[in-house]
Amino acid sequence: MPRSPLLRIHDMLESIKGIEQAIRGKSYRDYQRSWVLRSALERGIEVISEASRHLGRELKAQHKEVRWKDIAGIGNILRHEYQRVDDRIIWNAVKNELPPLKEALLVLRSTLADE
Repeated sequence: MPRSPLLRIHDMLESIKGIEQAIRGKSYRDYQRSWVLRSALERGIEVISEASRHLGRELKAQHKEVRWKDIAGIGNILRHEYQRVDDRIIWNAVKNELPPLKEALLVLRSTLADE
């Protein structure tokens, strides 16, 4: 049975929450030095990426400021071209791109929950 958009949004928010907890008090240098931290962030981003692919265009259109195509694309790189992963890009994504994504997802969740 396919997961609903509301459940996909939940998955994405749970991954964001986990990433936020993992990086709390951590620096980029900490991230670079920790295989466990790098792997955890990459896995969280993979889940976010995959779940985003299952949100309909109409939902994504409500938040055009979110870089949906890039979110979907980064998962492919992490899964299939892992040797090309750039630590700086991942770190910048979790520090700069996740907060606006989280806000958009919270709005979408609220909208869907009211339906």
